[in-house]
Amino acid sequence: MEGVLLLNKPVGMTSHDCVAKMRRLAKTKKVGHTGTLDPDVTGVLPICLGRATKIVEYLTAATKTYEAEITIGFSTTTEDASGQVVEKKNVENPIAKEEVEKILQSMIGTIEQIPPMYSAVKVKGKKLYEYARAGIEVERPARLITISKLILLGDVTHKNGVVTFHFRVTCSKGTYVRTLAVMIGERLGYPAHMSHLVRTESGDFKLKDCLTFEEIEEAIEKNELQTHLLSIGEALYDLPKLIIHDTLAEKVKNGAVLVLPTQFQDMEAGSPIAVYSEDHRCLAIYGKHPTKSHLMKPTKVLYNEV
Repeated sequence: MEGVLLLNKPVGMTSHDCVAKMRRLAKTKKVGHTGTLDPDVTGVLPICLGRATKIVEYLTAATKTYEAEITIGFSTTTEDASGQVVEKKNVENPIAKEEVEKILQSMIGTIEQIPPMYSAVKVKGKKLYEYARAGIEVERPARLITISKLILLGDVTHKNGVVTFHFRVTCSKGTYVRTLAVMIGERLGYPAHMSHLVRTESGDFKLKDCLTFEEIEEAIEKNELQTHLLSIGEALYDLPKLIIHDTLAEKVKNGAVLVLPTQFQDMEAGSPIAVYSEDHRCLAIYGKHPTKSHLMKPTKVLYNEV
């Protein structure tokens, strides 16, 4: 069994928990996920099975879309609803919808973001959450992220000194939406945290196409799980594509260096190119040769059997 399964991750499970459960359900050790989701977060989590685990890194790089609820008025240790309250400041007067929209618009583009202490980012060989659990605050390097879209969904609600509203964000890999919620609060002049989050898209994979664990178990009972899996080639839909003839395909399976086609001459060295056989099977991932600009070399051979 191989391919990419679109899972609607349930609340209360880590991405690692989901991988462990899929190993048991699919009865295979070769399972990997394509982008960490916190336990409180639900939504799109592509799971790679079998040979598809070789393409995890290419799916992880895709942009993500989330729908989030932000609560203005108090912040937490984890920047989401599961943490302890750190700071409180009552919102005495309602915040205008126009003001929120202006703040959201100002954050579109490439901006700096400091990862939260409760995250898996490593500093000096240790994950930040390990420092956080030990009560140690460490300096965290800022990183550049890209916000493509950031829009307000619905109304801004004011009740008992707290303001809540929902927003949709499309962002680059490495973006922490809970930290984005804190940043929005800071620009509004209040402590804030992310109170709810759903990943609705990962690249071109959408929530409406995802299966719950209950649906997956039902498909396994009916011996129909394979019909729900995307092939490796389908999952790599957004990579530049090169279709080769069968004779050359045998060389690709053995990791041969190829002449770089004219249409890829302007690509940066190492940029991935998906190489397909005539029957539309993705055989390998190639990249422009680092020193010989007229050639391309394999970075990942996916099928190497004759």
